[in-house]
Amino acid sequence: MSVSLVLIVVMAALYACGVYLLLERSMTRVLLGFLLVGNATNILILLMSGRRGAAPVVDGQADPADFADPLPQAFVLTAIVITFGISAFMLALIYRSWRLAQGDTLADDAEDLEIGRRGVPAEEESEQGDGDDEAGGDSEFGSRAEAAVPADDRRASDDRLPHDDRPHDDRPHHDEKGHRA
Repeated sequence: MSVSLVLIVVMAALYACGVYLLLERSMTRVLLGFLLVGNATNILILLMSGRRGAAPVVDGQADPADFADPLPQAFVLTAIVITFGISAFMLALIYRSWRLAQGDTLADDAEDLEIGRRGVPAEEESEQGDGDDEAGGDSEFGSRAEAAVPADDRRASDDRLPHDDRPHDDRPHHDEKGHRA
């Protein structure tokens, strides 16, 4: 039996609409695009599964070569469950975004735009190297990672760290007026 041309056209239309919606800025449209691409993939799996056959019921009289392969249907059922789980997670993200920002449109990060506008200077390219800083760590920022924390803040946080010569106290520290330090 041949593959239905109508299913191929429907699959192609679902992929086209899904990719178009995935490229939008609205998270709701991204979710709808994800659902369309998931359904198109399910149709693709069923189309590529081979010819249709009889149900895989062993009654002793049927030829095993006529049985339908149950593996593509199992793949589709698994894909449906995975799509449902990811869709539920995306719905939670959309709901949280709506509660916080009263919208679901993603905006560009101002810092990313500034870095893109400036480009990476040649001196920073030579500093990036293989990602190891002089202290032997594997920070991709090298010595620039420490520059983000002012020295005064670093010393203040070091005072709160437990030392071997004094017992560690998990209670919040208060100054003489009773305020948290």
